[in-house]
Amino acid sequence: MTDQTPLTPPAPIDVDSFIAAMPEGMGKLNERMGIEIQEMSAERVVGTMPVEGNTQPYGLLHGGASVVLAETLGSVGSGVHAHPDKFSVGVDINATHHRSATSGTVTGVATAVHLGRSSATYEVVISDEQGRRVCTSRITCALVPREKFTR
Repeated sequence: MTDQTPLTPPAPIDVDSFIAAMPEGMGKLNERMGIEIQEMSAERVVGTMPVEGNTQPYGLLHGGASVVLAETLGSVGSGVHAHPDKFSVGVDINATHHRSATSGTVTGVATAVHLGRSSATYEVVISDEQGRRVCTSRITCALVPREKFTR
């Protein structure tokens, strides 16, 4: 006889508590860029960032700003996956910029592609307020034992 008990989904993670537990919160760069986490789990992280203040000289969303958003979301997801025994550190990121954004807010959705013992990989799709894809990124993070990170 097999056990037919359905699997219990992981408990939701309180975004504010998770961020408050980090040594420097979301970090100065994320604060400066206006990145806000809306939802987080090891499997999926959603965050937003304003276009205003994150533009290049032509008034378009800076490609580097998109990469910062993607790295933030993938790192948060892999950090949740790694917690409490390991830390997450980015080791590879790439991005393809599909269209420009000139105003409003962009939303990034990081979806886990691989959640392993020593690494985690996410695909991050960044869209404008009309739901049009602005950027696609992929980030891989190494999961490092906590004892290697002592200040």
